Amino acid sequence: MTTFLSFAFVLGVLVFVHELGHFLAAKRIGIKVLKFQLGFNPTILSVKRGDTEYSIGALPLGGYVKMAGENPDEGTGNPEEFLSRTKWERFQVLFMGPFMNLALAFILTAVVLYQGAQVPVFEDQPVVVGAVEENSAAARADIRPGDRIVSVADTRVPTWEQFFLITASRPERDTTFGVVRDGVERTVELKIGTTKQGRYEIGDIGVLPDVHPHVPSVNPGEPADKAGVKPGDVITAVNGTRVTFRGELREAIASHPEQPITLSLLRDGQPLDLQVTPEKRGETGWLGIGLADATKSIKPGFVEALRLSGEKNVQYAGLIFQTVWGLITRETSPKQLMGPVAIAQLSGESAQLGWIALISLMASISLNLGLLNLLPIPVLDGGHILIMALEGVARRDFSMRVKEKMLMVGFVILMMLMVTVIYNDLTRISWIERLMPWR
Repeated sequence: MTTFLSFAFVLGVLVFVHELGHFLAAKRIGIKVLKFQLGFNPTILSVKRGDTEYSIGALPLGGYVKMAGENPDEGTGNPEEFLSRTKWERFQVLFMGPFMNLALAFILTAVVLYQGAQVPVFEDQPVVVGAVEENSAAARADIRPGDRIVSVADTRVPTWEQFFLITASRPERDTTFGVVRDGVERTVELKIGTTKQGRYEIGDIGVLPDVHPHVPSVNPGEPADKAGVKPGDVITAVNGTRVTFRGELREAIASHPEQPITLSLLRDGQPLDLQVTPEKRGETGWLGIGLADATKSIKPGFVEALRLSGEKNVQYAGLIFQTVWGLITRETSPKQLMGPVAIAQLSGESAQLGWIALISLMASISLNLGLLNLLPIPVLDGGHILIMALEGVARRDFSMRVKEKMLMVGFVILMMLMVTVIYNDLTRISWIERLMPWR
């Protein structure tokens, strides 16, 4: 129920804001709006105010604004009709829907940033390799600790955040990396591997930042306390195997119940090895320590939050366009796409994490919705804008037959895309995937 309600809320807000843009622009220009509907039929609630009927449909998968004279066969030449207005006025009505989604993404991102957060210390640092996983794509390409990765697929990556975002979107793709070693930049060609992050497959080459988990607390009388582990210790390795994140450390401890292990520590900057035997709790090992990744606190002011929101949305918009272009050139796998089922699942998971996580998800989807609606695909707002632009260049309106053919092409493209994303969503549901012998 949480998943359904969260999905209905997220999609309802995004669709409402989008259609509100069309509605307000039409009203401002003087176009008569016949109907403003949120959700698809059957209609469960309807009320009429003035010339406009406001209604809610039972299926929360979209919505629409119906204006007078949208279709040529309905037109009478009345100035209140959509097709009776100038191309510039019609452009404003079409553009305002996607624009409202982009504006919502900007506002929601700023709200999230203004709350402050704990972020990884390495996130905004240069991509200096701290460790390379065995048998990984990076290891096979001879990328070593200390190397600095400066570009991925000819795109500069000044920070770890940008590096992870780009590589995550290119699983199983041959990619060029710019790597600096001893002050000399060289080009490395490798095939990005794939790793599972929850239900989703993302690209990964097997490089890690130079960070380690630390111990914020030690339970008195527990194995770690008896062995001499102290709050503030940084754990760099277990039995000689480097650990970067707390998940790796937790797994290493849990897999050695009642077996002595060696913890390599940094205490006040000095290396130290301690022998400790995890206690058996259930079927796993237990030391009685708190674990935390290396993070830092950010708390921007109001103006700074707006600036950061603008930067992040521009950055994410660039990645969205790269993904779209990659789909066209077959550089990006269609497996990266998500549909309504995946969005519903993410909405439910985000709602359980709290309203900040849910708003972050809403901002991301709103940005995608705004940009994708501006793509020059007939049926979408951007497609209608493209048709008007072509008519402007040709200095004549196209016939209905030509427009119908263009809209049919757009419809086919969208249906193919919908089938792809729904298939992707179903493969991420374990019991359904088991029914697919070809997977």
